[in-house]
Amino acid sequence: VQLVESGGGLVQPGGSLRLSCAASGFTFSSSPMSWARQVPGQGLEWVSGIHGVYSSGATYYADTVKGRFTISRDNAKNTVYLQMNSLKPEDTAVYYCAIGTKDNYYRSNDWGQGTQVTVSE
Repeated sequence: VQLVESGGGLVQPGGSLRLSCAASGFTFSSSPMSWARQVPGQGLEWVSGIHGVYSSGATYYADTVKGRFTISRDNAKNTVYLQMNSLKPEDTAVYYCAIGTKDNYYRSNDWGQGTQVTVSE
């Protein structure tokens, strides 16, 4: 299993970024996927999730990002995305994608290197 996150960077408050996670080594289309983030010294925070093709690709969001972030997936490209709009300084973190739902993603043994998002003037 390989998960490769990309798309992070430095952005001003109110700006946007689109994160990507390229996945391989497992049946991506039927797997639920999540995005989580971590601030140094703090635990993982689940951000958003999307179900696989057999669950109609339903999407879910943490209250802290609802209405600003949009998760999507392209099963033909084995890639999950996180479109982040109206970014706030408190969104600053390393963002990871993971296999699983909100309730079990943290049990995964498969993690990418993450991508740093910094929201600052």
